[in-house]
Amino acid sequence: MTDGFRKWRRSFRYAYEGIKYALDTQRNMKFHFCVAFLVLLAALFIHLPKTDILFILLAVTLMIVTELINTAVEKTVDLAMPERHPLAKIAKDVAAASVLVSAGFAVIVGMIVFYEPIDLLLRTSRMQDTTTISEGTIWVLIALVVLTVIVIETRFSDKGKLVRPSLFTAIAFAIATVIAIFVSQTIVALLAYTLAALIFIMLYDKKTRPFPALFLGALIGATVAILAFSCLNML
Repeated sequence: MTDGFRKWRRSFRYAYEGIKYALDTQRNMKFHFCVAFLVLLAALFIHLPKTDILFILLAVTLMIVTELINTAVEKTVDLAMPERHPLAKIAKDVAAASVLVSAGFAVIVGMIVFYEPIDLLLRTSRMQDTTTISEGTIWVLIALVVLTVIVIETRFSDKGKLVRPSLFTAIAFAIATVIAIFVSQTIVALLAYTLAALIFIMLYDKKTRPFPALFLGALIGATVAILAFSCLNML
């Protein structure tokens, strides 16, 4: 009994070390964990039913498991074939394809599960909204977002690069938020946020800015847009 427990504990420790290694060394794993945390937090915030949460947990688990398998395949191939080889490339590409398929499944699950709560939220905000928008208002909003990012960057420039929000994601999510507030169809708003998310992923994939900078920029853009139009409604 004692030997069995020790073997189980040793196996658990090895598995934990594998997850820790993937989080420490793989950028995509860090991204998946951050997105999973935000999605689960949103699910709890809007009180999704148990079935929807189970689907989200399934999608998150599948995405993380495939990323772990992809990491294991990559390291095994590097060990067996340190030099470039066509078969090694095929093995890595197929393993990466499994991650892409699971990520696509997670996106589809997220869009289906969160569509009704987001649609209800947007419909409620449109019913309360009485503001007329003009071209000048949009340009002022974009300028306000740019100034906010610049102020934050210059304010914390002497404290290292821990706080450097991305200007591109800030503008992208600010525009997406404006579209979400004023369009009559929820699907258009979701498509706008999808385009903003694609810009986010593209910048992250090119390693131009770290994930916290991109996320902070997106948060600033959406927050500034919401606060600006909330103030306009109060006038």
